[in-house]
Amino acid sequence: MQSLRYLYRIGRGPSSSHTMGPLAAAERFLKEYPSADAYRVILYGSLAKTGRGHMTDFILKETFGERELDIVLDCDTPTDFHPNTMDIIAFNGGEETARVRYYSVGGGEILAEGEQFAEHDEVYHLNSFSQISRYCREKDIRIWQYVEECEGKEIWDYLSEVWDVMQNAIKEGLEAQGILHGGIGIQRKARYLYRQKHIDESEETKTNRLICAYAYAVSEQNASGGQIVTAPTCGACGVVPAVLKFLQTKRNFTREQILHALATAGVVGNLIKTNASISGAECGCQAEIGTACSMAAAAAAELYELDLDQIEYSAEMSIEHHLGLTCDPILGLVQIPCIERNAIAAMRALNAVNLADFLADSRMISFDMIVETMYETGKDLKVIYRETSEGGLAKQFKK
Repeated sequence: MQSLRYLYRIGRGPSSSHTMGPLAAAERFLKEYPSADAYRVILYGSLAKTGRGHMTDFILKETFGERELDIVLDCDTPTDFHPNTMDIIAFNGGEETARVRYYSVGGGEILAEGEQFAEHDEVYHLNSFSQISRYCREKDIRIWQYVEECEGKEIWDYLSEVWDVMQNAIKEGLEAQGILHGGIGIQRKARYLYRQKHIDESEETKTNRLICAYAYAVSEQNASGGQIVTAPTCGACGVVPAVLKFLQTKRNFTREQILHALATAGVVGNLIKTNASISGAECGCQAEIGTACSMAAAAAAELYELDLDQIEYSAEMSIEHHLGLTCDPILGLVQIPCIERNAIAAMRALNAVNLADFLADSRMISFDMIVETMYETGKDLKVIYRETSEGGLAKQFKK
């Protein structure tokens, strides 16, 4: 598996696959072919069908700057390797001089056609939870210690930066007001949720309100193109920060403990990314929000210092109960149902941990099994339910 640096990416929303990925592809192409007279970008599959709502065209125009650029949305050509496919073409004197096909494979990661993840990027040589769990038991270490062993102590500096960006997204999101761009007329709700207190508010209601406020804050920042951290994607970026912020505030966990939790969550996300997918265009929203919920549950379990079985059950349960979740963003915007789903998943993550605390000894489904199941389920979903905005809520919604 790759470094957690490839999972937790700091960048601008609203979509890791539709903005961060195309941005990385464009920058890479321009570095290799900087002096062309003109450029053309052809977007296929999900990139074409929801590119405008996901601001793909905006980020490409911004990246190419003053250069002549033609953007083509090809919604008809089949995408065999990955639904997030794009061609970038360079022209000189009206003649095509270079063409590269890129795949935006989720979480901001890109691959050029024929390319595989470089071997030197692989820093984790165990690729299943069962293998990692066995290794940690044999060495009597926790998952975060395994991360340090594989990545080196410098990983804590990076995760510290990640946590700072997450906290800043919460802070800015809780202060921001107004209507989110895109034309639906979605009012920001994080500030309202955070400040709407009642005299007789129960502890349970307060817990849910605050967790939702934090999740909304980050998700609304993402929807407005603000700086966030993929965890594992932009569309699901509010879940992990919300759970960590709530628990830190409630239980006074130290910064070091939070970073250990982020490391544990990162391993869970990495396993899903390696053995299945974190791309909504490939496997539906179960791959994004389901993975985020699983990561958040594992992080919370680490904060409570639960054992490996309890961490695994928390993470497994969170994926299991998102199986089959479709990705059907209205108008291709990362707003409905995306923002609300982040809040629901954050609350569900804590519920999973509470249940795992009691019932881990009786579990019958492994984390590795549920990841494989999620991948198969995602592949079986009709294309209209995989980030194309052609089915589900996106089809039914009439403004």
